[in-house]
Amino acid sequence: MVKDMTADVVIAGNGVLGLSVAVESALRDPALRIAVVGPQARPGAASVAAGAMLNCFAEVTRRTGEHPASGAKFALAREAAHLWPAWLERLAEVGRHAAVPVRVARGTLVVLGARSTDDGVGSMRAIRAAAQEHGEPFQDVDPYGIGFLEPEAGDQPVDALYLENEGAVDARRVLGALDAAASGLGVTRVADEVTSLVTARGAVTGVRLFSGATLEAGAVVLAAGAATGHLIEQLPPGTVQPMLNGTGVALDTQRVRGEAVPYVVRTPTLVGGCGLHVVPLGDGAEYLGATNHVRVDVPAGPRLGLVQALLSGFIAQFDRNIAFSAVRCWHYGLRPVTLDTFPLLGRAPLPGLFFATGTYRDGFHSSPAIARYLAGLLTGAAGPENDPYAVFAPGRRPIETMTVDDAAERFAEMALLVAVERGMRLPYIFDTEPIATACRQLARECVERLGVPVALAPEVLGAVSEAEADRVRQVADYLGAAAACP
Repeated sequence: MVKDMTADVVIAGNGVLGLSVAVESALRDPALRIAVVGPQARPGAASVAAGAMLNCFAEVTRRTGEHPASGAKFALAREAAHLWPAWLERLAEVGRHAAVPVRVARGTLVVLGARSTDDGVGSMRAIRAAAQEHGEPFQDVDPYGIGFLEPEAGDQPVDALYLENEGAVDARRVLGALDAAASGLGVTRVADEVTSLVTARGAVTGVRLFSGATLEAGAVVLAAGAATGHLIEQLPPGTVQPMLNGTGVALDTQRVRGEAVPYVVRTPTLVGGCGLHVVPLGDGAEYLGATNHVRVDVPAGPRLGLVQALLSGFIAQFDRNIAFSAVRCWHYGLRPVTLDTFPLLGRAPLPGLFFATGTYRDGFHSSPAIARYLAGLLTGAAGPENDPYAVFAPGRRPIETMTVDDAAERFAEMALLVAVERGMRLPYIFDTEPIATACRQLARECVERLGVPVALAPEVLGAVSEAEADRVRQVADYLGAAAACP
């Protein structure tokens, strides 16, 4: 059993964000007593299941520049992209005997399949525009001349571009390097789970563990991914928005037939966060990912239909030869998704409490930049006069990047996109408008269930539409309390 102890900083969460914050903080101030809490096996952690693509421009969509918060998120990704090379070298240096977590792939090919809708076309156009604006090198690729891909007839790519500076690392090796670096820097590891926060006179002063022990601390950082949700629920109503669960399934495979991809191959990010990607792991092994299904509650596991759609998508849109690949292992993790889909970074309204979570699909890529930001706050370093990430403050109200009507329209767009990708074909005498109308109505009904006119992302509206009444009531209570706060 873990005994009661005291630390300067306690970090709840031992995934890539929790460990990165611990390592960066220890590097800046070796005198800090830092404790990282998390189960050794990391069950359900997004970090363990991640494909770990280091993609910034490949993640751009036609909506990236439509709101200041979206722009700040892109800026965070760009900062992380610049930090990764030196960060990997530093981890190898501090970890000493740990294997260097080299890139498993350099370069990313973004392909647009024949089944794509206007959303995919818009994303490809936005990637090119962002790369040109920021001087990021890319090459247009003949979609019909990609020799290592053999999609099914009628599903061949219709557009493609190559980003030479983007790629991927091995998530499992990076976690090992972070573990070694934390140990080398004297960070205390606690194989337990934070079940509640300890408060005194309106400030957070520590945490209680599942084992019953108490860890006192001058600062507590919540970096436990989706598992942070149950701690947020313990805060005063309206303090911090709820945490949803983004389920992701992926798998490692071994090539049996055909040529393994030489670099990351992926589709653009579409409305609802849909997309496919293949990451080469070396010696014919490939990572295939990933599903994206947001739930208000913690799901019992991945849905079989989503897994089926994932596998059929690879075979049809990327390479028929993948059907012969041998499955080495499955990955399943829960992404931390906030109500507005933007991260929770920095100081919470309660003194002594900090957040480094809610990163949705971008936590692994953004981890060096988030660690740098949090470490600056924890060590008292002077930050920039104009905080570029203040928009992600945990105590904010949900950021709305569109109107409620726009949200309903995007919900319908997501539903139609999924239907088309899964083979929906209508006779020429019909169009999709009746389906879109029904989806818009469902989206408006979801907003009515919440009791507050709030514009939510389509995948979040989908989560509300599937949630039990008591879980919807919890979200509605938060929105009501947040709206009442001055």
